[in-house]
Amino acid sequence: MKPLLTALAAVLMALPAPATAAPAPARNVLADEVVYHIFHRSFRDSNGDGHGDLEGVRQSLPYLETLGVTAILMTPLYPSRVYHNYFATDFEGIDPRYGTRADLQRLIADAHARGIKIYLDMEFQYLAEGHPWWTAALADRNSTYADFMLWDDRAKGIAEEGPFGLREIAHFGRDTHGVTTVDLKHPKVRAYFDNYLKGWVDPDGDGKFDDGVDGFRLDHMMDDLDDKGLLTNLFRDFWNPAFAKLRALNPDLAFIAEQSDWKYGEDYLARSDVSAVFAFPIHDAIRKFDKAALVEAITKTAAITPSGKAQLLFAENHDVSRIASDPGITPEKLRTAASLMFMLKGTPILYYGQELGMRGAMDAGYPTDENHIPVREAFKWAAEDATPGQALWYRRPGERYWDQRYARDHDGVSVAEQTDMPASLLSHYRKLAMLRKAHPALVSGTQQVLESPAGMLMVERKTGAETLVIVTNLSPFALTPPVAGEHGPDLINGNSGALKPFQTALYRVPG
Repeated sequence: MKPLLTALAAVLMALPAPATAAPAPARNVLADEVVYHIFHRSFRDSNGDGHGDLEGVRQSLPYLETLGVTAILMTPLYPSRVYHNYFATDFEGIDPRYGTRADLQRLIADAHARGIKIYLDMEFQYLAEGHPWWTAALADRNSTYADFMLWDDRAKGIAEEGPFGLREIAHFGRDTHGVTTVDLKHPKVRAYFDNYLKGWVDPDGDGKFDDGVDGFRLDHMMDDLDDKGLLTNLFRDFWNPAFAKLRALNPDLAFIAEQSDWKYGEDYLARSDVSAVFAFPIHDAIRKFDKAALVEAITKTAAITPSGKAQLLFAENHDVSRIASDPGITPEKLRTAASLMFMLKGTPILYYGQELGMRGAMDAGYPTDENHIPVREAFKWAAEDATPGQALWYRRPGERYWDQRYARDHDGVSVAEQTDMPASLLSHYRKLAMLRKAHPALVSGTQQVLESPAGMLMVERKTGAETLVIVTNLSPFALTPPVAGEHGPDLINGNSGALKPFQTALYRVPG
């Protein structure tokens, strides 16, 4: 029997392997989105206390629709002693200045009815003094809550430092409080955050997601937290399992990582199961208005981004100075920055007020979080500060960030002053949103950097049904694109001649 079995085995091994279905390509859940990044304490005040709030965001949904916004990213909502809420004094609940959970549910319901998603920013790698875990741990070093934190000397009550070597935070309130690091590898901590995130996604636990958020931004996400060797392999041991559990509930969730080094994010895209990273190199190149830098950033970003994952294209955010305050900025450069965000391959994300040309630069003269206030000033709904709705929570006469604030009455940088002006920056953003919606090539098309004359960037976006060419004049001189006469009028500016210095055009290639 043995020779027979051997022969049979040989025959079976020679047979072709049964066909297996190729795995379905990953779906880019952010491909169709236009994201609006709100620093909501500064966005819209609905109750007259000077603080932007959730109801103010809800009241602003009609405005956001005119910008083609399909998703809102909000900074953290949980209670905190700092104005930006990134260090929680409690992971549960909502900062009362912003409203209540019922206010959030109304916002989500109204946003979803308009086809707008809600993403929440999260940073729970750290917690602040006053957090119930820390309070309980100091009362009893042997408590379970003490296990939830890292310690330099647990017996003496000396907690591990927080990010950037911080043990204390000096802040806008003119006092200080401690900050420490959460032990993300503790099994009970992992279980807590699995349940915590699920509560935002499916608040009532009914398996329906119309009342929950649509995804998360993970602030300061790292595989080796703060590169200290204390919490390593977090992609494998914490983040990926958490994402998998949430996607098992709702496959449409988006997880957006802020890569800690502000570079290309290859490691995040390859080893962490995030949906997207931020296109920092493209951001840097856009703000340089430099052809070589743009070609390099566009090409490498495309090369390292796997199918099914996204890069968020941005010109500014809450951590950098506003582009309208860059040296040498011009109205045309502001329009070109917007055009490249909307038309290059990726998902555009606007920082609130960018569409108006709001100004603001980091102020290194403050040793506290006040140094960021100039880039987080109140959104300009009206021409005058005294108008209801302006979120002037930082009004403090005598302080430089108030007395020398960038936004001024009747400076032309407001919704009221730009809405009915066809030539305004706001109108330009609205036009770009309409173009992106009308042309699938700008959303899902392939991308190729074309050979082009000196001082000019040309990028092709193409689907089977259409081909578009983006042309940017990156020189201080008027230049005529080689495709201008051949392909008819520019879809952005309506002409077919020379481009002004730093102007961007979009042409449809016939055929």
